[in-house]
Amino acid sequence: MLKVEGLHTYYGESHVLHGIDLQLPESCALGLLGRNGMGKTTLIKSMLGLLKPRRGSVLFEGYPITRWSPYLIARLGIGYVPEGRGIFANLSVRENLVMCERAGADGKREWTYDRVLETFPRLKERLDHGGQQVSGGEQQMVAIGRALLTNPRLMVLDEATEGLAPRIVEHIWRVVAQIRASGISTIVVDRNYRTVLRHTDRALVLEKGRVALAGESAALARDEGALQALLGV
Repeated sequence: MLKVEGLHTYYGESHVLHGIDLQLPESCALGLLGRNGMGKTTLIKSMLGLLKPRRGSVLFEGYPITRWSPYLIARLGIGYVPEGRGIFANLSVRENLVMCERAGADGKREWTYDRVLETFPRLKERLDHGGQQVSGGEQQMVAIGRALLTNPRLMVLDEATEGLAPRIVEHIWRVVAQIRASGISTIVVDRNYRTVLRHTDRALVLEKGRVALAGESAALARDEGALQALLGV
């Protein structure tokens, strides 16, 4: 479904990504791991058109999308839950959700407004609240629900549980498991690498903008020494 080859991305003269390769098959969940500042978010933004790589290519179902605008990439069926959530403060929770409700690229509407509220029942009590008037956990529910309402074929979740209370974190991971079970391909970034490996089929570990480790999640989970060397505090 998604293929990245030899991706090099810069911030000005700072060389951040050094020839990243990545492959994501259809209906696959991929964990993207690495310490802070290793290039995870830069890689996501480079794949989604928010940053323009200097070299390399990104293909989605065979389409070369390397330099496409983000809105065109989104229309292909890619949902994005950004780090920081990106909630519209001047809109209510209801408005943040319904503004994104549409059929997927294949015409299907498996995720509806009512289904999102069933998945996140806490939001039913907050529909008329402003986007910045709800808690961080509720904002993350809105961000995930908003992406699901586009009925994506690929979901990208950057720092899905950062700064959230443990009870909310458990709920978010249950929803991630539900998304995965539905056949939607997923890319998940999160600091808790053990949980990421339990919820994904494959994983990629970045170190200083390069792929340091890659493989099946179950196999990587058994290599605790390598994970601690790359991800441990």
